[in-house]
Amino acid sequence: MILEVNAEHPQPRKVDRIIQVLKKGGIIAYPTDSVYAIGCDVLNMKAVERLERLVSEIKQAPDHAPLSIICSSLSNISEYSLISDYAYRTMRRLLPGPYTFVLEATKKAPRSMRKQRKTMGIRVPNAAIPLSIVEALGSPLATTSATLADGELIPDPWTIEDTYGHAIDLVIDGGYLFPEPTTVIDFSEDLPRLIRQGKGEVEGIEFFEPLL
Repeated sequence: MILEVNAEHPQPRKVDRIIQVLKKGGIIAYPTDSVYAIGCDVLNMKAVERLERLVSEIKQAPDHAPLSIICSSLSNISEYSLISDYAYRTMRRLLPGPYTFVLEATKKAPRSMRKQRKTMGIRVPNAAIPLSIVEALGSPLATTSATLADGELIPDPWTIEDTYGHAIDLVIDGGYLFPEPTTVIDFSEDLPRLIRQGKGEVEGIEFFEPLL
C-alpha cells in the first residue's frame, strides 16, 4: 500500500499511521535525502530479521552490506556509539546530510546491530519524513537502500511497490527522487577513512587513506 506524505511538512496524522505500522513489526519504504530506503523499528528483533531476509532475497546476496540505522540527531547517535572529538566536530558540521558514518557501537546499541560486529553505520538524513518518523517512534530505524536485484537504486514509490510490495507493509510516497548513494566515512579508528564517495561532499576532511 502506498501512502502519500508531504516531503517538506509530513502530516502528523499520516506519521501516526506509519508509527502504528512500525510498532506492529511492520516494514516500510520511505524517501531520504539520497535514496528511497526500506526500514523497520531497530528495537524489534523480529522485524529486523524479517528485513534482513527481504534484503537477501531481493538483492540476491547473503553477504550484502549490513543494515544501517537512522537517528534523529547527533546527540541521538551518541547514545549508541563512541564518537571521538574530531569525529564529533566533523559530524556536527555535516549533519543532517547524505552521509553514513561507521562508528564503534556501545553496549546501548540495539542488539540487532551488534551481531558479530563492533561497528555500525549510522545516518541522520536531511529529510523531514524519516526524521519525523524516528522522533515519533522514539527509536532509530534499521535501514537499507531500496534497489532492484541488479543493485540499481529505485527512484520512486511505484517501482518499490512492484518490487517489494509482497513483503513490506507500507510504501511512503514522498515524490520522485534522483537517487545517489550516501558518502560513507569510517570514524571507528583514530583517523577517518573514506569508504565511499557519494552525494555528500568531503572537502576539509583529512583522511588516513584517501579513496583512489
